Amino acid sequence: MSNPYQFIGYWGIDSPDQLEAALTNILVAATGLKTLIQVKKSINKLSENYALNGRVAYIGSNPPPSLANKDGIIAALSASGFYDSADAWVKVENNHLTLGREPFGRVPLYWTKQGKVIWFASKLQLLLPLLKTPEVNSHGLYGYSCFSYVPTPLTPVANIFSVAAGTVETWQVTSEHDLTHTTHRYYQWQSASVLIQDEDEAVSQLQIRLKNAVHRQLENLPREPVGVFLSGGLDSSTIAALLVQAGVKVKAYTLDFGLAGVSEVPYAEQVADYLHIPLVKVDATPRRIKQAIQATATALDLPFGDGVTVPLYLLCQAASQETRVIFNGEGGDQLFAGWTNKPLIAAGVYNQEHPGGNTGFTQQYLRTFHRLWGYEERVFQNQIKQALSIQPEQWLAEALEPKFTTTLLDRLRRATLMLKGAQNIHPRATNLAFSHGLWVRSPFCDIPLSEWTFQVPGEFYLRGACEKYILKRAVESWLPPEVVWREKRGMGVPLTAWCLNELWSEVGYWLNSGILAAEGRWQPQLPLQLIKGEFSAYLRGRRVGEILWLLIMWQVWRRRVLNETVSEYSGLHPFWLPSRFWRWYWKLRAVDVV
Repeated sequence: MSNPYQFIGYWGIDSPDQLEAALTNILVAATGLKTLIQVKKSINKLSENYALNGRVAYIGSNPPPSLANKDGIIAALSASGFYDSADAWVKVENNHLTLGREPFGRVPLYWTKQGKVIWFASKLQLLLPLLKTPEVNSHGLYGYSCFSYVPTPLTPVANIFSVAAGTVETWQVTSEHDLTHTTHRYYQWQSASVLIQDEDEAVSQLQIRLKNAVHRQLENLPREPVGVFLSGGLDSSTIAALLVQAGVKVKAYTLDFGLAGVSEVPYAEQVADYLHIPLVKVDATPRRIKQAIQATATALDLPFGDGVTVPLYLLCQAASQETRVIFNGEGGDQLFAGWTNKPLIAAGVYNQEHPGGNTGFTQQYLRTFHRLWGYEERVFQNQIKQALSIQPEQWLAEALEPKFTTTLLDRLRRATLMLKGAQNIHPRATNLAFSHGLWVRSPFCDIPLSEWTFQVPGEFYLRGACEKYILKRAVESWLPPEVVWREKRGMGVPLTAWCLNELWSEVGYWLNSGILAAEGRWQPQLPLQLIKGEFSAYLRGRRVGEILWLLIMWQVWRRRVLNETVSEYSGLHPFWLPSRFWRWYWKLRAVDVV
């Protein structure tokens, strides 16, 4: 089984020598080698009418031969390491260049236009050397502040763009020797015309489709046990159970956050014991989090502001010592209407009954990200605020488009598949796995299973207060009942407790007010206002740690990936005061710092 790799290439009209020189410089910088890197594969002979040039190179490992030179495909990458399918691909045919991604968004794909040449790469960092001075995209930064990820097709870097999941980007050479560009969404998540009305029949069909989805992920497994990230929640536990049923040798990995927060370890232990598989508890305490922050930002390639990213980096690091393939339960919440849908369902019902209400459904959806949307005046400095000319609702419009769905729950599932799944959860999982030489397999990212879920009525997903009801019914004989029927919680990363205690020095280092002022993006006093509870009643308690972490990961990314210099460090900042002072301050204000 080959190792994960990256690719970069170009296509267009320019001097072959100049293009080759630029590609060689990028490859030398990416690999750290001093000599000319052999370009692994050339694009097939192109039309001489337009003097087209093109080439693609692979970094890290040779791809399987079946992925290239098939139907015009010149470069491709699969997160799972499969030889017969691609999650991101580049195709050249009849003077057309096409870049495409599958609907789950598992492998990123980026492009930039330089004159009459399109450069493309599976990693953002590979395209940065093409820009004389990479600059931050203000709208990308704004999107990051709203969602904790940069919404496609933007990236955080001006003039570099991302191909959205389920779309293709196409360029064609015109008779005037110029390039025309079109974007086409070739796949839509949408309601089925006929629904399954019998609950028992739906349960039986789901059991079969879950098993089939896992079996489709069992190709080319290594001899050693495969890993599974086991949180003790329903989704990851289901995948672990199905792997064991399939006869796969499995080793589970779970996060141990120590004494802070609500531990999920007992549930992971219960599942591992029930399935008779070994369980490795991975230390994700503040000491190790602090050590891995910068490496995580580099591995992620893009800024991702969720607190789970560094713990997941540590999970990948541990698993990579013992296997080359890791399974996860990512995607289950998106398919089966997980717990975050409850407030949106209430909002949808309210809006139907009170269509003249002050808060629209799109705004309600924006609030589920629990980030900085709506506070722009207090978050950004003037140069960012003046550059903003977009409403974040525009980034949600296509995903929330009601014409593709017939029920509120289908509309929400479509949105989470296209937004939180394809733009956040899946690409960061792939980037973290690849950085440790791991292929990552997500059985819930299965088109036949996913399309089947749109045949299921909403009442089979949400039964009273019980979410994912149909999935629980399907797997209740495979797992301990305490795991199947317990109330859902998100991964309990205790960010506020960490930021106000063990990671206090990291907050002070990365969010120094002098540096923020000189950078010209975030308001210098934003971190202090958050800590003091003066920013917003909505952003208190656990949200304080989440926002501080979002700011930290941006600052780490801009230094480690964008290579921006740091200046104007201020010696006088609130983080010189011990964290216990602020805890005392919070107690006086009766603020709960969960």
